[in-house]
Amino acid sequence: MGTTSILLFKELQTKEEILTGFSVMKHLRTYLDENSYLELVLEAQQKEGYRLVALYDNGKMVAITGFMPMITLYNGRFIWVCDLVTEPSERSKGYGEKLLSYVHKWAKENGYNIVSLSSGLQRVDAHRFYEEKMQYDKVSYVFLKRLSK
Repeated sequence: MGTTSILLFKELQTKEEILTGFSVMKHLRTYLDENSYLELVLEAQQKEGYRLVALYDNGKMVAITGFMPMITLYNGRFIWVCDLVTEPSERSKGYGEKLLSYVHKWAKENGYNIVSLSSGLQRVDAHRFYEEKMQYDKVSYVFLKRLSK
């Protein structure tokens, strides 16, 4: 007989809560250390309305997402998914789908009818997940230019 999963979505808001998310987020944002992660999350929460939500299965954090409302002329009002990552040992168990579905539900409840994200060119499995499992359309390329300091 399989064990019953107790899933919990929790928005991480305090410094302590945000820091607990680093253990999962570091698998996606490998260039960040704990301090720069905390500093960026706090600033994004304050200035951009960024929300950090973790998914727990039986008390263990298994996935995390960061998203925020945005306004552009091409999308109007929409939600931008900045981060979405599942603990490597917990992948392919449906956690990413549950967390992204949470974002979709949050968006609808808060008056947004578009959710958008970007994904690195090398992340072929992620692209298959977004397009085939979550029915996202591939609508553009994202370009980036690093300016010298």
